Amino acid sequence: MEKLPKEETVSLRNKHVASCVELFFIDDPLKIVRGSGQYMFDEAGNKYLDCINNVAHVGHCHPHVVKCASEQMSLLETNSRFLHDNLVIYGKRITQYMPKELKICFFTNSGSESNDLALRIARKVTGNYDVLVLDHAYHGHLTSLVSISPYKFAHPSGDGKKQWVHVVPVPDSYRGKYRSTEYSEDQLSDLYFQEMVKVVEEAEKNGRKICLFYAESLQSCGGQIVYPKDYLKKCYQYLQSKGILCLADEVQSGFFRTGSHMWGFQTQSEDIVPDFVTIGKSMGNGHPVSCLITKKSIAQKFGEKGLKYFNTVLARNFIGIF
Repeated sequence: MEKLPKEETVSLRNKHVASCVELFFIDDPLKIVRGSGQYMFDEAGNKYLDCINNVAHVGHCHPHVVKCASEQMSLLETNSRFLHDNLVIYGKRITQYMPKELKICFFTNSGSESNDLALRIARKVTGNYDVLVLDHAYHGHLTSLVSISPYKFAHPSGDGKKQWVHVVPVPDSYRGKYRSTEYSEDQLSDLYFQEMVKVVEEAEKNGRKICLFYAESLQSCGGQIVYPKDYLKKCYQYLQSKGILCLADEVQSGFFRTGSHMWGFQTQSEDIVPDFVTIGKSMGNGHPVSCLITKKSIAQKFGEKGLKYFNTVLARNFIGIF
């Protein structure tokens, strides 16, 4: 399966791929030529247990995924402006796992695109502009999302925080401002919730108007942080009462990756209802499909105020996998 000697692959990468495109084990990088299940294989046939990949949800090259993707690719490449059964079948199936209020799907090509679209919708629907995020959060690589991701903008080489971004202390009970060695889980939940209230009140005092609260249901890049019980529920209820929309970013935590629930936000409370849920990565087992799921009232209001929306997700049509 090796098309070039490893030395030539390294040489060509140095010549044609930007140096800022990160490479693992840079002193002696792995050349991976294939994957199967939970394993990856290099050009010499060495077998590695893949503990770092965050997209191959059911393993590399799962036979069912390969079969369905191959079949669909041989049938059709188009966009969402045409009727197609896979689009509506998947929409029906995926929303069955959501709170009953969340029934409308916008299919996209990446988690970043879904998170960006949510921001566009929230600004149009609420008429507000600012965004509320947790510290250390990561929501994608688009310019709009780097601006709301402290994991990126607070980096030494980042551009810093924009005036319209408001950062809330992450509810980290291990290394955070309040810790489990000093407080009970209920106390931690309240203390971190009050920190969020302070940030919102300060923003409002300064005349800022927040349209959307982004939160990974379990923070991933920021350190695999599990929030105190009911923290997100309290945040959502408070913010929604003020007309601020709430988004559960499930791009990395969704599809039972928590082990107990389909979605990470459900681990907080069974009756928690965000205004948006974004999913991706494991949705296509690494193939570029994603989805923004929202309430019908929000989608209708956006449709009345915004431009028409379409996507080329059907050009790949891996929705047919499921």
